[in-house]
Amino acid sequence: MNPTEPAWDLYRSFLAVLEEGSLSGAARALALTQPTIARHIDALEESVGFELFTRSQRGLSATEGALALKPYAQSLAATASAMRRAASGYGETVRGTVRVSAGEIVGVEVLPPIFAALRRQHPQLEIELALSNRVENLLQRDADIAVRMVAPAQDSLLAKRIGHVPLGLYAHRDYLARRGTPKTLAALAQHDLVGFDRETPEIRSIRARMMPGFPSMRFAFRSDNDAAQLAAIRAGFGIGFFHVALARRDANLVRVLASAFGYKLDIWVVMHEDLRSTPRCRAVFDALASGLRNYADAGQKR
Repeated sequence: MNPTEPAWDLYRSFLAVLEEGSLSGAARALALTQPTIARHIDALEESVGFELFTRSQRGLSATEGALALKPYAQSLAATASAMRRAASGYGETVRGTVRVSAGEIVGVEVLPPIFAALRRQHPQLEIELALSNRVENLLQRDADIAVRMVAPAQDSLLAKRIGHVPLGLYAHRDYLARRGTPKTLAALAQHDLVGFDRETPEIRSIRARMMPGFPSMRFAFRSDNDAAQLAAIRAGFGIGFFHVALARRDANLVRVLASAFGYKLDIWVVMHEDLRSTPRCRAVFDALASGLRNYADAGQKR
């Protein structure tokens, strides 16, 4: 291995090639030229002493050594991003960038009005929203603040349980007019159901608690993207799970089997305890806690 420490831009280009699968894709992602990316990869290979990519019909394929380096490059990228966010908000005023991680439904349907009001209050505040149902690692600064539907398991986190979000079974009124309204849980087997594609241990656990008879039923529309599931329900594809508070905003959505099925998801706002005294993070944390509490309360109303 070359004793010279590789510069960060080499690792950044390496990670971009890994994620994009080609030199040209990495160049577009980083707003650099393809020859520059190629030089960075060559320089990093010389420094580490082994080949990082091989060419194939599909483009560039990562070697075993490249895959071994990937998590470290991702950690460097997360740290660099966190440093930029910290530098952008240095001082006592609420300004700079805060990165928030949230699930697809909450991030798309619930958070934008909260952020809009916060921006009006603090015009120098900038928000990065990462939409993912994956639990971000706040200890590694993948995000500054996370909105989660499960209690955090990591130490050194400031966590506030906001309340719970009720779920119900919903369908578009056009679907029910066409197919009829199920009267029992067992009758759902005769309907078009909207749900997930791949079953994770978390989904399996929740599904077993929500509806013991549901595991034997097949979804006619499957997607691991929650927003796509909601879009399918709104389009009249079939019956699926919907936040009660969201469904109340759409007069065309009808709740079915309300007395037979209901489930409550806890909602948490979490950030690293080291950020509690940072003005921009504290402002976002408090705004999320207040806004999400209002959203949770809206789901409880009869």
